[in-house]
Amino acid sequence: MPDNSVPGLKARLKARLQADLTEAIRGRDELRSATIRMVLTAIRCDEVAGAVARELTDDEVVSVLTREAKKRREAAAAFDGAGRTEKAARERDELGVLAEYLPSQLSDDELTALVAEEIAAVATPGAVGMAAMGRVMKAVQPRIAGRAEGGRVAAEVRRQLAG
Repeated sequence: MPDNSVPGLKARLKARLQADLTEAIRGRDELRSATIRMVLTAIRCDEVAGAVARELTDDEVVSVLTREAKKRREAAAAFDGAGRTEKAARERDELGVLAEYLPSQLSDDELTALVAEEIAAVATPGAVGMAAMGRVMKAVQPRIAGRAEGGRVAAEVRRQLAG
């Protein structure tokens, strides 16, 4: 992975997004260009947040993409609930564009196995059951890294700790 602390060295994912934006504009693909513009804007906002402006790493770009995808899922559900099917369809279409840049999602079986491994690794005599939830989540999150939604992971950890 490139060292993004060196000025002028771009994250590969951000560079790919910028190249795809140019291609979408040339191809007059309104949905794709609007979605990629929105993501690049969110990335730029994260880059200038804080005391010093900096370039995001690929992992940080993935976290921005994950956050934007979650917003689209929630917005689609809200629009469906309000009977705004056209708006919900647009949000789902944007989510489809974002999904192309996200790592593949873990299947339920893979998530179950990964959580079971971490529960076994973190298990200590004093922390069993729900008392170990925080410790297990802390150990699982780096291994998941954008491949599963936090709520889904928490539900699986809770299920295995309770059972």
